[in-house]
Amino acid sequence: MRQYLELMRHIQQHGVHKEDRTGTGTISVFGYQMRFDLSIGFPLVTTKKVHLKSIIHELLWFIRGDTNIRYLVQNGVSIWNDWPFEHWLRERSGEQGISMDVSSRQHVMAEFVERIKNDDGFAREYGDLGPVYGKQWRDFDGVDQLDQVIRDIKSNPDSRRHIVSAWNPRDIPVMAKSGLPPCHSLFQFYVSEGKLSCQLYQRSADVFLGVPFNIASYALLTMMVAQVCDLKLGDFVHTCGDAHLYLNHQDQVAQQLTRVPRGLPQLSINPSVNALFDFVFEDFELSDYDPYPAISAPVAV
Repeated sequence: MRQYLELMRHIQQHGVHKEDRTGTGTISVFGYQMRFDLSIGFPLVTTKKVHLKSIIHELLWFIRGDTNIRYLVQNGVSIWNDWPFEHWLRERSGEQGISMDVSSRQHVMAEFVERIKNDDGFAREYGDLGPVYGKQWRDFDGVDQLDQVIRDIKSNPDSRRHIVSAWNPRDIPVMAKSGLPPCHSLFQFYVSEGKLSCQLYQRSADVFLGVPFNIASYALLTMMVAQVCDLKLGDFVHTCGDAHLYLNHQDQVAQQLTRVPRGLPQLSINPSVNALFDFVFEDFELSDYDPYPAISAPVAV
């Protein structure tokens, strides 16, 4: 995963300081591309431990068209909790409720998550993120883009129109209510010599926290689509618009850049699954993953 470390170094060397929506501040570059050959291993960052369970469950959540965090929290995945939690705090306590100390915040967050898990009405009201990724992938103004792209790859593999977009201008104001219009906004599949490749355009890339998840998630999606379309693996190409390091992640970045990447792991997929919408968590098995310890960092909400 030298490509990922090179991106962080590139931002440190060539980035500019910018203000951002969260008020945290970033070092940012505009326009950067990485390429990963999926035939040589699964591109999961090794210079810090990345939680693959969360990546798999999140991807399955997208694929099924879900936009409520209840499925995620019921499976021990917390990566989307902050945004609906902040929305709930504002409704309950106003802006002053957001500035509570760390210990109090953790306690209230735990209560919020338990209610999402166990209270149907509360989950419907406060667990939904609006028409974000899963909604757009499966129902973009009435179009099931994922189903369509699978059918098109099978029937016309040389097409240049194998595109799925999460960026729906009509729904952006509604998505913004949850705090986060799509960051990974469009992806395109490409078939050549019996191999499937995928390119992602990510308008906004949180390089320390988010990008390792995005790389693994879209690599996995490419593997799943390749299997159900009876194709071999090509490349995953990751194109970033605003690629940034948050100013409060600088110590973590410095620590990670002292580490030497280790060999890539392998990810096996249940070969009996032949439909994209039939995959379940147990169909995936990671082997030979030997990462350095995880490095925690705050999420800019």
